[in-house]
Amino acid sequence: MPCCTRLVALFTSDIKPMRGMISKLHCRLRSATPALRRAVHSGTRPASTAASKLKADLPLTAEEVYAREERYGAHNYHPLPVALEKGEGLYVWDVDGNRYFDFLSAYSAVNQGHCHPKIIAALNAQASKLTLTSRAFYNDVLGAYEEYITSLFGYNKVLPMNTGVEGGETACKLARKWAYTVKGVPKNQAKIIFANGNFWGRTMAAISSSTDPSSYEGFGPYMPGFGLVPYNDIAALENALQDPDVAAFMVEPIQGEAGVVVPDPGYLTAVRQLCTKNNVLFIADEVQTGLCRTGRRLAVDHEGVRPDMVILGKALSGGVYPVSAVLCDDEVMLTIKPGEHGSTYGGNPLACRVAMASLEVLEEEKLAENAEKMGQLLRAELLKLPKDIVPIVRGKGLLNAIVIKETKDYDAWRVCMRLRDNGLLAKPTHGDIIRLAPPLIIKDHEVRECADIIQRTIMSF
Repeated sequence: MPCCTRLVALFTSDIKPMRGMISKLHCRLRSATPALRRAVHSGTRPASTAASKLKADLPLTAEEVYAREERYGAHNYHPLPVALEKGEGLYVWDVDGNRYFDFLSAYSAVNQGHCHPKIIAALNAQASKLTLTSRAFYNDVLGAYEEYITSLFGYNKVLPMNTGVEGGETACKLARKWAYTVKGVPKNQAKIIFANGNFWGRTMAAISSSTDPSSYEGFGPYMPGFGLVPYNDIAALENALQDPDVAAFMVEPIQGEAGVVVPDPGYLTAVRQLCTKNNVLFIADEVQTGLCRTGRRLAVDHEGVRPDMVILGKALSGGVYPVSAVLCDDEVMLTIKPGEHGSTYGGNPLACRVAMASLEVLEEEKLAENAEKMGQLLRAELLKLPKDIVPIVRGKGLLNAIVIKETKDYDAWRVCMRLRDNGLLAKPTHGDIIRLAPPLIIKDHEVRECADIIQRTIMSF
């Protein structure tokens, strides 16, 4: 056999077993766990192209905005169908250039109005200088912010966080720590009491205190150590506070998400008295009701009471950056030691500079006073609505709500849709309630114009 022929035969005889081995290996890989294949697949992303970038920069119609969010985003919200692209003061504009009065104010996050120039200037100035150090180091802005906010609200200390729900979580941790180290509650037995209808977020702790099935259903098991009493029920609270293991009562001075539920006069005063009597911390959740929204700097100021802890958020940044805070005195605050609580972004220089500017705007523009006056005017106009459609009008300052009597012809959602068509944006809460909370910069003639829009809308059904 020629040399070349022998080489080919030798090569051929060797490759056949190799093919068998490769085939077996291929089969084994195909039978590997689906999780492995999913992980490999999910780790690859298509390369960015000039075409895709150009497509992303093209203006979209409202329907395209809705469709894109529907396709790529989680379905954990049900927005009113309007696609916004610009905000200034009292107004927002959609992608088609239509202007609307904003009567939600991002759930009271933009009390100062959209894109307030002083707050935006503070944001830009600090963003170009230093944004984040973490709390591993000192920065030159945090202390200035801490001094300013504690002096403004009259507390010894502030613990800065990012979101309202983190403020609530922080308050709960402080209350438990205080209960164990100061009050003498046995380890792991501390209880915090909440009111039915409360809403302070959607973390596991927050939903564990909720009475709303849409918040807690399907997310159990729930955090222990939380109790509930009816809102605006002093007798029920007094009974609950007899338990010596109760650390705190956390309550909204006005329940916002529940539908702007305003308690009876004297309720907060009685809460303060009961908490003092039973050595229980009074925690005021002022994330939505605070910062001038109800016509006072804090909603508790209507009754002149001083909680042991105050939780702030939302308008603490004027709607341009997530900022929250818990205010309390040394007896409570200093129970938490280094390493026991914190946040990478909590107290960052950008947040501190923005928060100071936001608070200064509230004070300099006297927005609490304006909210008080404009709120009285708005409710007076709303009370002119037909009682067979709007049986209830309630609120304080510029945190207000109307209750829509649902029929086969209309409900709160359809009213909000028609308000949108007439140039005013609001959103239903709890089915038949529409919250009406414009930025606190609104003027007399604008209140009257908006009240006219609401009246014409209601009468059009």
